[in-house]
Amino acid sequence: MKLHTLAPAPGSTTKARRLGRGTGSGLGKTSGKGHKGQNARSGGGVRPGFEGGQMPLIRRLPKRGFTNNWKKVYTTINVSDLEKLNDGTVVTAELLKDNGIISKIEPYGLKVLGNGNLTKKLTVKAAKFTQSATDKISAVGGSIEVV
Repeated sequence: MKLHTLAPAPGSTTKARRLGRGTGSGLGKTSGKGHKGQNARSGGGVRPGFEGGQMPLIRRLPKRGFTNNWKKVYTTINVSDLEKLNDGTVVTAELLKDNGIISKIEPYGLKVLGNGNLTKKLTVKAAKFTQSATDKISAVGGSIEVV
């Protein structure tokens, strides 16, 4: 392959429309803008959502809810998800991400929930644990560490 042989895929590019170049082009006279009116003028047209002066839909609908700027967002994982790991593993958020068990680590870290069963002895390092998760991990001889 050489640089001079590179070309766009066939049909992926189109020629620019040459407006106002005679009636034979199909885009002469009014150049595709129709006759007069706001859209035919220079700088014409209306902003998105404008309804001709009628109260726009976005302003007719009521506002709902709010965004809590102080919400703490954790990546959650259940005890049953830890069953996939080998016995004696030190479980961290990074290890879970590398193994594809979680897709992303949220800003406040990992929170372990107690849904499901656990049979393997693990050392789990996380930001938070529910009481049931703590009970299930320690019941099989594992340990928890709050980081």
